[in-house]
Order: sequence, then C-alpha cells, then structure tokens
Amino acid sequence: MLGTKIGLRARHEDDVPVLQSELYDDVVTRSRADSRPWRPITPGSAQSPYAVAEPSDEAACFSVVELESQELAGEALLWGIDMHNRVAHLGISLRPAFRGRGLSVDVVRALCEYGFAVRGLQRLQVETLSDNAAMIATATRAGFTLEGTLRRASWVYGTFADEVVLGLLADEWTPRLPPGAAAAG
Repeated sequence: MLGTKIGLRARHEDDVPVLQSELYDDVVTRSRADSRPWRPITPGSAQSPYAVAEPSDEAACFSVVELESQELAGEALLWGIDMHNRVAHLGISLRPAFRGRGLSVDVVRALCEYGFAVRGLQRLQVETLSDNAAMIATATRAGFTLEGTLRRASWVYGTFADEVVLGLLADEWTPRLPPGAAAAG
C-alpha cells in the first residue's frame, strides 16, 4: 500500500531489531501505546510484538517505509479484525527520528485504504490516551470522528488515564484517487 510519503509493506526480519529497540524498549512510551503491561523481551524472541508472523485473519501488521529515504519509519497495523461485523482497530507507531515529519496522517490513510478497499471493512476504530494530541489530530485529519471518552480506562505507568475512541465508517472515508485519475475525469 502506498501513500504519498510512505509505503506499507510486510514486516522483514531485519525490521524486528530496529522496531524492538526504538519502539518497544522505550518503556514509558510503550506503556502509553499498549494496554498490556510492558515486560522485558529478549532481542530475537518470538514473543516480540514485532516478530514476523504468518498471515492472520485477525491482524494485518505492516512496516512503514518513508518513500523518499527508503528507511524503515515504524509500524502500522489493523488488529482485532472482525469480519463478521466488518470492524477493526487501527494503530501506528513511528520511530523517534520520523515523528513530526507529517508521515502519520499518510500512514493512517494508507491503513484506511487497506481496511476499506482491500479488506471490505465497514468501520475502523482508534483508541488512544486522551492526552495523545498528536494521534487525535492525525486521526481527525484522516477523517475519524471523536466518539467518546472512556474515563480512567487505562493503567499507564503508575496511574489511570482516560482513553478516547475515534471511529471512521466506510461511507465517510474518502478514497485516494489512483495516479492519473484526476486528469482522466
């Protein structure tokens, strides 16, 4: 899947140590990004959340590559895919050096294209901490609607925090035009 600044591709084995080191081993940041408690994981372990796995009907895990530099920029995923109800959760995490470059909205839009156009989903949902202004702004710019606040729903590094839910429905999504389509119209 290609965005304007990023590409989503299958995870490669050589992505794993980079993602593990820069995204998982940052305990405070990872504690804010995952509802499960952080625990030490040995590099190279099959228990790494970034370990290359067989394709699954319940999750689609991608590595994010910045198109200009061709460097690994982070991870993106649809998880909790429920094909009966045609819903999934969306998550992204960019490496520190790639944050603040305007890539996140492109990543979310590419995930939406995958979820709606490729997988035929009806709804995508983002859950994030209420103080995660960057993710809330990213999701909103990609068309998501703030649907509500789950008060003290997350245990984050020693304290409870509010979580917000944002949703996007397939009929609210604006597909990206294929290259050359605008000129042909």
